[in-house]
Amino acid sequence: MDTQTHVLIAASGAVPALILMAYFDWLDRKRPEPRWTRRKAAFFGMLSVIPTLALGAFVARAWGDDVEAAGPYHTALFHSFVLAAAIEEACKMALVYWAVWHHKAFDERMDGIVYAARAGLGFAMVENILYLSVQGDLQSVMVVWVLRALLAVPGHAVWTGIMGYCAARAKFDKAGPGLLGGFVFAVLLHGTYDAAIFLQAPLRADGNDAIANGLLIVPLAVTYIGWRAIRRAAKNALALDDAAAARHAPATA
Repeated sequence: MDTQTHVLIAASGAVPALILMAYFDWLDRKRPEPRWTRRKAAFFGMLSVIPTLALGAFVARAWGDDVEAAGPYHTALFHSFVLAAAIEEACKMALVYWAVWHHKAFDERMDGIVYAARAGLGFAMVENILYLSVQGDLQSVMVVWVLRALLAVPGHAVWTGIMGYCAARAKFDKAGPGLLGGFVFAVLLHGTYDAAIFLQAPLRADGNDAIANGLLIVPLAVTYIGWRAIRRAAKNALALDDAAAARHAPATA
């Protein structure tokens, strides 16, 4: 595979994220968010890759040796739930909070899902391109492209979108688990997804191929459960926003 083809295919890794951004915009079509703030949320999601890498490197230096000494299974879980899930979700949500939380356009519950999902997809876009750029041959690139388009990219939208929904419900209704509860739920989903992948190597090294093969269904299940959850959250948010809009609509003769 020549360099130009590799670059083009890697750049095409942005497509799944862009499609899903359009999907969340479509869900919010009745009272859409300003184009600028939507782009801002996605851009800050892309930028969140930087603090994620920096914080991940710091945590790995501080505790990585102790975790590795405990064994490969501890290492896999540490990478899944701490270095990947907790740090990535914290950085994504911190930047979207800083970028749009206090903006006047953030005035509905569905906005929490739209902005947070866009931040997650901005992160996923950069991550996707980076993953594709390091693949060595065309077959590997295509396999990674398809798998990430179907699983990892929607996953990032779901995990961060759930946090945005929980935070928005707390903001407007003083209800639900709030940002912290949403963060815990996102980390559990994200970490479980990654653990099923990171545990493959130690399980197979110990001859536990049957368990490793069984875990391959977990990313599919987590993505499905998360997608159902975010669809239900969006439906509930839109219903509450419609009711609020009706209450504040001017009376007609």
